[in-house]
Amino acid sequence: MIKILVDCFGGDHCPEAPVEGSLRALAANPELEIGLLGDENILKDQLAGKDYDASRLEIIHAPEVIGCHEKPTDVVRLKRNSSMMKGIILLRDDDEVAALVSTGSTGALVTGALVRLGRIPGVIRPAFCPLLPTMDGSLVGICDSGANVEVTSAHLRQFAIMASLYMENVYGVKNPRVALLNVGSEAEKGDSVRQETYPLLQQTEGLNFVGNMESRDLLSGKYDVVVADGFSGNVLVKTTEGTALELLKKIKKDIYSRPLYKLGALLMKRMFREEKEFMNYQNYGGSVLLGTSKVVVKGHGSSNAVAVEKCIEQAYRMEVSGLSAQIEREIAKYEHYED
Repeated sequence: MIKILVDCFGGDHCPEAPVEGSLRALAANPELEIGLLGDENILKDQLAGKDYDASRLEIIHAPEVIGCHEKPTDVVRLKRNSSMMKGIILLRDDDEVAALVSTGSTGALVTGALVRLGRIPGVIRPAFCPLLPTMDGSLVGICDSGANVEVTSAHLRQFAIMASLYMENVYGVKNPRVALLNVGSEAEKGDSVRQETYPLLQQTEGLNFVGNMESRDLLSGKYDVVVADGFSGNVLVKTTEGTALELLKKIKKDIYSRPLYKLGALLMKRMFREEKEFMNYQNYGGSVLLGTSKVVVKGHGSSNAVAVEKCIEQAYRMEVSGLSAQIEREIAKYEHYED
Protein backbone atom coordinates (compact mmCIF):
# COMPACT_ATOMS: atom_id res chain seq x y z
CA MET A 1 0.00 0.00 0.00
CA ILE A 2 1.09 3.56 -0.73
CA LYS A 3 -0.30 6.33 1.48
CA ILE A 4 -0.89 9.79 0.04
CA LEU A 5 -2.07 12.83 1.98
CA VAL A 6 -4.54 15.24 0.39
CA ASP A 7 -4.87 18.86 1.55
CA CYS A 8 -8.63 19.47 1.52
CA PHE A 9 -8.69 23.18 2.40
CA GLY A 10 -6.56 25.08 -0.08
CA GLY A 11 -8.25 25.52 -3.46
CA ASP A 12 -11.28 27.20 -5.00
CA HIS A 13 -13.45 24.07 -4.80
CA CYS A 14 -12.47 22.83 -1.35
CA PRO A 15 -13.31 20.59 0.35
CA GLU A 16 -15.70 19.09 -2.25
CA ALA A 17 -13.18 18.57 -5.07
CA PRO A 18 -10.36 17.07 -2.95
CA VAL A 19 -12.76 14.72 -1.18
CA GLU A 20 -14.48 13.57 -4.38
CA GLY A 21 -11.15 13.27 -6.20
CA SER A 22 -9.74 11.18 -3.36
CA LEU A 23 -12.71 8.81 -3.43
CA ARG A 24 -12.35 8.42 -7.19
CA ALA A 25 -8.66 7.62 -6.77
CA LEU A 26 -9.39 5.06 -4.06
CA ALA A 27 -11.94 3.33 -6.28
CA ALA A 28 -9.51 3.22 -9.20
CA ASN A 29 -6.46 1.96 -7.29
CA PRO A 30 -6.71 -0.84 -4.68
CA GLU A 31 -3.04 -0.28 -3.69
CA LEU A 32 -3.74 3.25 -2.46
CA GLU A 33 -4.37 4.68 1.01
CA ILE A 34 -5.41 8.31 1.50
CA GLY A 35 -5.30 10.69 4.43
CA LEU A 36 -7.66 13.66 4.16
CA LEU A 37 -6.31 16.77 5.90
CA GLY A 38 -8.70 19.40 7.21
CA ASP A 39 -11.45 20.15 9.69
CA GLU A 40 -12.63 16.75 10.89
CA ASN A 41 -16.32 17.68 11.25
CA ILE A 42 -16.55 19.22 7.78
CA LEU A 43 -14.79 16.25 6.20
CA LYS A 44 -17.08 13.80 7.94
CA ASP A 45 -20.08 15.69 6.56
CA GLN A 46 -18.55 15.54 3.07
CA LEU A 47 -18.11 11.77 3.36
CA ALA A 48 -21.57 11.11 4.74
CA GLY A 49 -23.52 8.79 2.45
CA LYS A 50 -20.53 8.15 0.18
CA ASP A 51 -19.54 4.64 -0.86
CA TYR A 52 -15.83 3.98 -0.21
CA ASP A 53 -13.40 1.59 1.49
CA ALA A 54 -13.13 3.10 4.97
CA SER A 55 -10.14 0.88 5.80
CA ARG A 56 -8.07 2.85 3.25
CA LEU A 57 -9.24 6.34 4.14
CA GLU A 58 -8.22 8.39 7.17
CA ILE A 59 -9.26 11.84 8.34
CA ILE A 60 -6.45 13.89 9.88
CA HIS A 61 -7.78 16.84 11.85
CA ALA A 62 -6.20 20.14 10.79
CA PRO A 63 -8.56 22.99 11.73
CA GLU A 64 -6.48 26.02 10.65
CA VAL A 65 -7.02 27.55 7.21
CA ILE A 66 -4.41 29.45 5.19
CA GLY A 67 -5.70 32.79 3.89
CA CYS A 68 -5.17 33.95 0.31
CA HIS A 69 -2.84 36.80 1.22
CA GLU A 70 -0.83 35.27 4.06
CA LYS A 71 2.94 35.37 3.71
CA PRO A 72 4.44 31.93 3.09
CA THR A 73 6.98 32.42 5.89
CA ASP A 74 4.17 33.26 8.33
CA VAL A 75 2.30 30.13 7.29
CA VAL A 76 5.34 27.96 7.95
CA ARG A 77 5.96 29.52 11.37
CA LEU A 78 2.44 30.05 12.64
CA LYS A 79 0.05 27.67 10.85
CA ARG A 80 1.38 24.25 11.86
CA ASN A 81 -2.19 22.99 12.30
CA SER A 82 -3.30 24.04 8.82
CA SER A 83 -4.08 21.25 6.39
CA MET A 84 -1.05 22.05 4.22
CA MET A 85 1.56 22.44 6.93
CA LYS A 86 0.35 19.46 8.93
CA GLY A 87 0.58 17.44 5.73
CA ILE A 88 4.17 18.56 5.10
CA ILE A 89 5.21 17.74 8.67
CA LEU A 90 3.57 14.29 8.54
CA LEU A 91 5.21 13.66 5.18
CA ARG A 92 8.57 14.46 6.73
CA ASP A 93 8.12 12.51 9.97
CA ASP A 94 6.08 9.45 8.98
CA ASP A 95 7.88 6.86 6.86
CA GLU A 96 4.54 5.32 5.88
CA VAL A 97 3.43 8.52 4.15
CA ALA A 98 4.68 8.71 0.56
CA ALA A 99 3.33 11.97 -0.85
CA LEU A 100 1.27 15.14 -0.40
CA VAL A 101 -1.23 16.61 -2.87
CA SER A 102 -2.37 20.21 -2.41
CA THR A 103 -4.31 22.80 -4.42
CA GLY A 104 -3.46 25.54 -1.92
CA SER A 105 -1.04 28.46 -1.87
CA THR A 106 1.94 27.86 -4.17
CA GLY A 107 4.24 30.08 -2.14
CA ALA A 108 3.35 28.42 1.14
CA LEU A 109 3.75 24.95 -0.36
CA VAL A 110 7.20 25.69 -1.81
CA THR A 111 8.39 27.43 1.36
CA GLY A 112 6.99 24.72 3.62
CA ALA A 113 8.50 21.95 1.51
CA LEU A 114 11.94 23.59 1.52
CA VAL A 115 11.97 24.51 5.22
CA ARG A 116 10.22 21.49 6.73
CA LEU A 117 10.73 18.72 4.19
CA GLY A 118 14.10 19.44 2.59
CA ARG A 119 15.73 18.59 -0.73
CA ILE A 120 17.10 15.47 -2.32
CA PRO A 121 20.87 15.44 -1.60
CA GLY A 122 22.69 17.39 -4.30
CA VAL A 123 19.66 19.29 -5.56
CA ILE A 124 20.22 23.04 -5.42
CA ARG A 125 16.59 24.10 -5.85
CA PRO A 126 13.40 22.07 -6.37
CA ALA A 127 11.33 23.05 -9.41
CA PHE A 128 7.73 22.69 -10.57
CA CYS A 129 7.06 20.56 -13.65
CA PRO A 130 3.49 20.67 -15.02
CA LEU A 131 2.38 18.72 -18.09
CA LEU A 132 0.58 19.90 -21.21
CA PRO A 133 -0.78 17.84 -24.13
CA THR A 134 0.90 18.14 -27.54
CA MET A 135 -0.54 18.01 -31.03
CA ASP A 136 0.67 14.45 -31.60
CA GLY A 137 -1.14 13.13 -28.52
CA SER A 138 1.86 13.00 -26.20
CA LEU A 139 2.85 15.18 -23.22
CA VAL A 140 5.44 17.88 -22.63
CA GLY A 141 6.82 18.83 -19.20
CA ILE A 142 7.81 22.42 -18.44
CA CYS A 143 10.45 22.80 -15.72
CA ASP A 144 10.48 25.24 -13.93
CA SER A 145 7.05 26.88 -13.94
CA GLY A 146 7.11 29.13 -10.90
CA ALA A 147 9.28 27.97 -8.02
CA ASN A 148 12.45 29.83 -9.05
CA VAL A 149 12.16 33.24 -10.70
CA GLU A 150 15.91 33.83 -10.86
CA VAL A 151 18.19 30.97 -11.88
CA THR A 152 21.72 30.09 -12.94
CA SER A 153 22.91 27.70 -15.61
CA ALA A 154 23.58 25.13 -12.86
CA HIS A 155 19.94 25.33 -11.77
CA LEU A 156 18.71 24.89 -15.33
CA ARG A 157 20.89 21.83 -15.87
CA GLN A 158 19.44 20.22 -12.76
CA PHE A 159 15.92 21.08 -13.91
CA ALA A 160 16.69 19.35 -17.21
CA ILE A 161 18.03 16.23 -15.50
CA MET A 162 15.13 15.96 -13.04
CA ALA A 163 12.40 16.58 -15.63
CA SER A 164 13.97 14.16 -18.10
CA LEU A 165 14.03 11.42 -15.46
CA TYR A 166 10.43 12.28 -14.53
CA MET A 167 9.15 11.93 -18.09
CA GLU A 168 11.09 8.73 -18.69
CA ASN A 169 10.37 6.88 -15.45
CA VAL A 170 6.86 8.09 -14.64
CA TYR A 171 5.40 8.43 -18.15
CA GLY A 172 7.52 5.95 -20.09
CA VAL A 173 9.01 8.45 -22.57
CA LYS A 174 12.15 6.86 -24.00
CA ASN A 175 15.18 9.17 -24.19
CA PRO A 176 13.13 12.38 -23.64
CA ARG A 177 13.93 15.25 -25.99
CA VAL A 178 14.99 18.23 -23.88
CA ALA A 179 14.81 21.84 -25.12
CA LEU A 180 15.82 25.15 -23.56
CA LEU A 181 13.17 27.89 -23.70
CA ASN A 182 14.68 30.85 -25.52
CA VAL A 183 13.92 33.80 -27.80
CA GLY A 184 15.28 31.98 -30.85
CA SER A 185 16.39 28.53 -31.95
CA GLU A 186 20.02 29.49 -32.68
CA ALA A 187 22.62 28.40 -30.11
CA GLU A 188 23.89 31.94 -29.51
CA LYS A 189 20.44 33.39 -28.70
CA GLY A 190 19.29 34.63 -25.31
CA ASP A 191 20.76 36.31 -22.26
CA SER A 192 23.98 35.28 -20.52
CA VAL A 193 22.24 32.59 -18.45
CA ARG A 194 20.75 30.91 -21.53
CA GLN A 195 24.08 31.21 -23.40
CA GLU A 196 25.89 29.55 -20.49
CA THR A 197 23.24 26.84 -20.17
CA TYR A 198 23.25 25.74 -23.81
CA PRO A 199 26.75 24.16 -23.83
CA LEU A 200 26.22 22.84 -20.30
CA LEU A 201 23.19 20.87 -21.45
CA GLN A 202 25.12 19.65 -24.50
CA GLN A 203 27.82 18.29 -22.20
CA THR A 204 25.43 16.56 -19.78
CA GLU A 205 25.85 12.81 -20.17
CA GLY A 206 22.65 10.89 -20.81
CA LEU A 207 20.61 14.03 -21.55
CA ASN A 208 18.99 14.15 -24.98
CA PHE A 209 19.37 17.91 -25.48
CA VAL A 210 17.94 19.02 -28.84
CA GLY A 211 18.57 22.77 -28.63
CA ASN A 212 16.61 25.95 -28.02
CA MET A 213 12.83 26.15 -28.34
CA GLU A 214 10.70 29.18 -29.12
CA SER A 215 7.45 29.39 -27.17
CA ARG A 216 5.26 28.94 -30.25
CA ASP A 217 6.54 25.36 -30.60
CA LEU A 218 5.61 24.20 -27.09
CA LEU A 219 2.71 21.99 -28.22
CA SER A 220 4.26 20.88 -31.51
CA GLY A 221 5.16 17.43 -30.25
CA LYS A 222 8.85 17.97 -31.05
CA TYR A 223 9.85 18.15 -27.37
CA ASP A 224 9.24 16.11 -24.22
CA VAL A 225 10.84 18.51 -21.72
CA VAL A 226 11.22 22.29 -21.86
CA VAL A 227 13.65 23.89 -19.41
CA ALA A 228 12.99 27.43 -18.19
CA ASP A 229 13.36 29.79 -15.27
CA GLY A 230 10.26 29.93 -13.09
CA PHE A 231 9.11 33.32 -14.38
CA SER A 232 9.30 32.47 -18.09
CA GLY A 233 7.97 28.96 -17.55
CA ASN A 234 4.98 30.19 -15.59
CA VAL A 235 4.11 32.76 -18.24
CA LEU A 236 4.50 30.11 -20.96
CA VAL A 237 2.19 27.60 -19.26
CA LYS A 238 -0.52 30.09 -18.30
CA THR A 239 -0.50 31.79 -21.69
CA THR A 240 -0.86 28.43 -23.43
CA GLU A 241 -3.68 27.30 -21.13
CA GLY A 242 -5.44 30.67 -21.41
CA THR A 243 -5.19 30.71 -25.18
CA ALA A 244 -6.76 27.26 -25.40
CA LEU A 245 -9.66 28.26 -23.15
CA GLU A 246 -10.32 31.53 -24.98
CA LEU A 247 -10.18 29.76 -28.34
CA LEU A 248 -12.87 27.34 -27.17
CA LYS A 249 -15.04 30.30 -26.12
CA LYS A 250 -14.54 31.94 -29.51
CA ILE A 251 -15.49 28.78 -31.37
CA LYS A 252 -18.64 28.39 -29.25
CA LYS A 253 -19.61 32.03 -29.81
CA ASP A 254 -19.09 31.71 -33.57
CA ILE A 255 -21.14 28.51 -33.76
CA TYR A 256 -24.16 30.28 -32.29
CA SER A 257 -23.75 33.28 -34.58
CA ARG A 258 -25.30 31.62 -37.68
CA PRO A 259 -27.85 28.83 -38.26
CA LEU A 260 -25.56 27.15 -40.79
CA TYR A 261 -22.73 27.02 -38.27
CA LYS A 262 -25.11 25.45 -35.73
CA LEU A 263 -25.99 22.74 -38.20
CA GLY A 264 -22.33 22.05 -38.94
CA ALA A 265 -21.53 21.96 -35.23
CA LEU A 266 -24.31 19.43 -34.66
CA LEU A 267 -22.72 17.13 -37.22
CA MET A 268 -19.32 17.63 -35.58
CA LYS A 269 -20.55 17.46 -31.98
CA ARG A 270 -18.43 14.46 -31.05
CA MET A 271 -15.29 16.03 -32.48
CA PHE A 272 -15.86 19.27 -30.58
CA ARG A 273 -16.36 17.31 -27.35
CA GLU A 274 -13.10 15.46 -27.90
CA GLU A 275 -11.22 18.69 -28.62
CA LYS A 276 -12.63 20.28 -25.50
CA GLU A 277 -11.41 17.38 -23.38
CA PHE A 278 -8.02 17.51 -25.09
CA MET A 279 -7.57 21.20 -24.22
CA ASN A 280 -8.89 20.90 -20.66
CA TYR A 281 -5.93 21.24 -18.28
CA GLN A 282 -7.97 19.56 -15.53
CA ASN A 283 -7.31 16.24 -17.27
CA TYR A 284 -3.54 16.44 -16.84
CA GLY A 285 -3.11 16.72 -13.09
CA GLY A 286 -0.88 19.26 -11.44
CA SER A 287 2.73 20.41 -11.16
CA VAL A 288 5.02 17.96 -9.42
CA LEU A 289 7.70 19.60 -7.25
CA LEU A 290 10.86 17.87 -8.44
CA GLY A 291 13.82 17.77 -6.07
CA THR A 292 12.15 17.54 -2.64
CA SER A 293 13.03 14.61 -0.38
CA LYS A 294 9.49 13.23 -0.71
CA VAL A 295 6.81 13.56 -3.37
CA VAL A 296 4.81 16.80 -3.50
CA VAL A 297 2.20 17.58 -6.17
CA LYS A 298 0.64 21.04 -6.55
CA GLY A 299 -2.74 21.11 -8.27
CA HIS A 300 -4.35 24.19 -9.86
CA GLY A 301 -6.23 26.33 -7.39
CA SER A 302 -9.31 25.78 -9.55
CA SER A 303 -8.89 21.98 -9.64
CA ASN A 304 -12.08 19.94 -9.83
CA ALA A 305 -12.46 16.33 -8.65
CA VAL A 306 -11.00 14.93 -11.88
CA ALA A 307 -7.89 17.12 -11.55
CA VAL A 308 -7.38 16.09 -7.91
CA GLU A 309 -7.70 12.43 -8.90
CA LYS A 310 -5.05 12.98 -11.59
CA CYS A 311 -2.76 14.67 -9.05
CA ILE A 312 -3.07 11.67 -6.74
CA GLU A 313 -2.31 9.37 -9.67
CA GLN A 314 0.81 11.44 -10.45
CA ALA A 315 1.99 11.16 -6.85
CA TYR A 316 1.39 7.42 -6.81
CA ARG A 317 3.30 6.87 -10.06
CA MET A 318 6.23 8.99 -8.85
CA GLU A 319 6.52 6.95 -5.67
CA VAL A 320 6.23 3.60 -7.45
CA SER A 321 8.91 4.61 -9.97
CA GLY A 322 11.45 5.42 -7.24
CA LEU A 323 12.08 8.75 -8.95
CA SER A 324 13.69 10.49 -5.96
CA ALA A 325 16.45 7.89 -5.69
CA GLN A 326 17.12 8.12 -9.42
CA ILE A 327 17.37 11.91 -9.26
CA GLU A 328 19.84 11.66 -6.38
CA ARG A 329 22.04 9.20 -8.29
CA GLU A 330 22.05 11.27 -11.48
CA ILE A 331 22.64 14.64 -9.77
CA ALA A 332 25.58 13.11 -7.86
CA LYS A 333 27.45 12.63 -11.15
CA TYR A 334 27.97 16.36 -11.53
CA GLU A 335 29.87 18.97 -9.61
CA HIS A 336 27.81 20.63 -6.89
CA TYR A 337 27.30 24.35 -7.46
CA GLU A 338 26.63 26.64 -4.53
CA ASP A 339 23.24 28.40 -4.69
